[in-house]
Amino acid sequence: MSYQRVLLKLSGEALQGGQGYGIDPEVLADLSAELAEIHATGTQLGLVLGGGNIFRGVAGASAGMDRAHADYMGMLATVINALAMQDALEKSGVPTRVMTAINMPEVAEPYIRRRAVSHLNKGLAVIFAAGTGNPFFTTDTAAALRAMEVGADVILKGTKVDGIYEEDPMKHPNAHRFEEISYTEVLKRRLEVMDATAISLCRENGMPIAVFNMNGRGNIARMIAGDTSIGTVVVPD
Repeated sequence: MSYQRVLLKLSGEALQGGQGYGIDPEVLADLSAELAEIHATGTQLGLVLGGGNIFRGVAGASAGMDRAHADYMGMLATVINALAMQDALEKSGVPTRVMTAINMPEVAEPYIRRRAVSHLNKGLAVIFAAGTGNPFFTTDTAAALRAMEVGADVILKGTKVDGIYEEDPMKHPNAHRFEEISYTEVLKRRLEVMDATAISLCRENGMPIAVFNMNGRGNIARMIAGDTSIGTVVVPD
C-alpha cells in the first residue's frame, strides 16, 4: 500500500446508517471488518470520529445554547462514538486504544503524543476522541492536528461522494471532479473539503488529504493504495 500510517476521519453521520440518529450496529460491524482487513496488511490506523449523529455543537449554538457548552457536548458525543468503534474493532480482532483530549481516565487513556505513537508502532489502532479538547475547533481540525503529531502519511476523509468537485455534484451532475487539487485552490474556491483551519494546518505542514467515497466496500483500502478513481488528493501548491 502507498501509505503506511493513515489517519481516517469519519463524520458521526457515517455511523448512523439509515436511522437518521445514533449508531447503526450493522454499519459499525461492516466498517470494523473492513478496517480489520486493512490492519492485517500492516497499515497503522488512527481514527477521528465526529459526533454529529448524537450532538452537533454548532447546531446547539445556533439554537441559542452557549457555543462553548455546546462544543463540549459535541466532544462527549465523539467519545461515545469512539468507544462504540473500539468495541467493534476489538470484536474484529484489532487491538484498539481510545485516547481523549479531555481527561476521563475511567473511560479512556488521556491523549499523550508519544504514547499514541508507541501504540501505533506496536500495531494498535488508535481512536482520537474529544476533538482538540477545546471549544470552537472542529473534528476536522482535530484530525489535522493528530495526523501531524503522530506523523501520519495522509489524512483519509471519508464522504458520501467520490472526491472533490468544482460544484456540488448532487445539484450539478456534470460538475468536474478533481483527481488532484492544491490546498490554496481548495481555500480559494471555498470547497467544503474540511474547514479552513484544518486545510491551512495541512498546507503549512505538507500533510496530504485524500477525500473519497467511503460507502463502497473496499474503498478505504483502495484509497490507501493510491487509487484516485474513487477520490481526490489535496497536495502542496
